[in-house]
Amino acid sequence: MASSKAERPELCPLLPSGEGHCLGWRRACSELNQQEPDTPVFPFLRTPSTTLRVFVVEAASSKPYHPKLEAFMSHMSKGSGASFESPLHSLPLYPSHQLCEMGELTQTGVVQHLQNGQLLRDVYLKKHRLLPSDWSTEQLRLETTGKSRTLQSGLALLYGFLPDFDWKKIYFRHQPSALFCSGNCYCPLRNQYLEKEQRRQYLLRLKNRQLERTYEEMARIVDTSTKQLRAANPIDAMLCLFCHNVSFPCTRNGCVNMEHFKVIKRHQIEDESERREKKLYLGYALLGAHPILNQTVGRMRRAAEGRKEELFALSSAHDVTLAPILSALGLTEARFPRFAARLIFELWQDREKPGEHSVRILYDGVDVTFHTSFCQDHHKRSAKPMCPLENFVRFVKRDMFVALGSGSTNYYDACHREGS
Repeated sequence: MASSKAERPELCPLLPSGEGHCLGWRRACSELNQQEPDTPVFPFLRTPSTTLRVFVVEAASSKPYHPKLEAFMSHMSKGSGASFESPLHSLPLYPSHQLCEMGELTQTGVVQHLQNGQLLRDVYLKKHRLLPSDWSTEQLRLETTGKSRTLQSGLALLYGFLPDFDWKKIYFRHQPSALFCSGNCYCPLRNQYLEKEQRRQYLLRLKNRQLERTYEEMARIVDTSTKQLRAANPIDAMLCLFCHNVSFPCTRNGCVNMEHFKVIKRHQIEDESERREKKLYLGYALLGAHPILNQTVGRMRRAAEGRKEELFALSSAHDVTLAPILSALGLTEARFPRFAARLIFELWQDREKPGEHSVRILYDGVDVTFHTSFCQDHHKRSAKPMCPLENFVRFVKRDMFVALGSGSTNYYDACHREGS
């Protein structure tokens, strides 16, 4: 779930310098990783009669490079021994296209995730020995949505984390929903919150005359209606082109330019500010993020009991997965996720008091634990630079429902409550 996507994301150090204070603790890790873009290339317009498509072509001289890139490609070509839950088994394991069409990963994205994985390897394996050298399938939990870009992003990060991993030990689960809600996806009240949030967005857009004029200019350039252009959400395509150093499109009617981009981006920032103020999105986020946070709590509790499975969990997800989680956690200053964003939940055990466990949360390499709603004040009462596991459990099991103001005490009742 950061600053503007319009900037090429910098890979922050995985852990802040204060991490050295925690050397007496043992950790298990849950990694939520967003693929390079949620959709690298969007069409400016797709209707039954007209299609204007945007492609990204990465010149050989400008492609980003990583020392393990060729080895990664070679290893992916040997992946027939792995197990992929349907429909993942039908997807390509790495991008090999000359033209990057809608929703495909680019070499830029592969390199970003190889770097992400290497950062995790340096800290969790080389330093803290999270996994044994003879790790088993049960000690990894790997899941992704049914998009080639998310599977490929997850594999690139996994390869950076475990170079030349044994394919026979790999099992990727399929998550049908971008919310990673598994069997708890039906939630009528969540959908009501989303509809009200979309209505808020619509009314804010109507008030922005400069934005409307920008859409009208862009629609004239690409020879379509303003309504169709707006519905195509052109900011996604523009971000992809911008972040890959590709010029915006030109036609006989003129060129889409940086001023168009800036107007749309300013409105996006204004929208994020009003979203926090109105809190309609918060209701959606609390219900949308609860299933995956509840799964995370369950894994942490099992690890705290001494269970050795699922020591490392990797969810290769979307920006629309991360955004509600960040909001639900109370990270109000977190902007919409950048390309290759990563959110990490760590579980730590006190070596001197083995029954005590704590959590730490990192977003794009920055420790945000004490910015969360359930641990904002804990550091004022404790010298330990992390949050008690009990705080996180109480937040997921009780406080998320309290924040909804519904009187509900469980996810099912909260989802099926009348009104909002």
